Amino acid sequence: MTSQPLPSKKVVRDLMSSAVRTLKRNDELLIADTVMRTERIRHLPILDDDGRLVGILSQRDLFLSALVRALGHGSAARDRALGSIEVKQVMTADVVTTTPETPIAAAAQVMVDRKIGCLPVVKDDALVGILSESDIVSAVARGDL
Repeated sequence: MTSQPLPSKKVVRDLMSSAVRTLKRNDELLIADTVMRTERIRHLPILDDDGRLVGILSQRDLFLSALVRALGHGSAARDRALGSIEVKQVMTADVVTTTPETPIAAAAQVMVDRKIGCLPVVKDDALVGILSESDIVSAVARGDL
């Protein structure tokens, strides 16, 4: 008889990144591209002028933009295209979020079921963090999960 591991008591707050890089919906995709490359991140929560979460931009959204693909692969053409498109035009507006108190297993299941790489963490309508696949994998590698 093999023993099953005990379920983790960890919650999202225990693994999330609370220093979250964000952009505004009217920012250019070129800014998003620069931030993602420089800071080596794959998801950017998008805020309105009041600081409310209104979308999420993934690296996939950025690179699969039909307009960017249509303009070719040259860096100058790519930069021109990214500079002419606003984040709101390609972001995902229907954002799946979680709370700091959500059990990690439940949050991870949502990510698997929805095939998404991160969950913005919201408390009282304010963005307080982000939980990414890499946060969970890092916790497993450290033996925290």
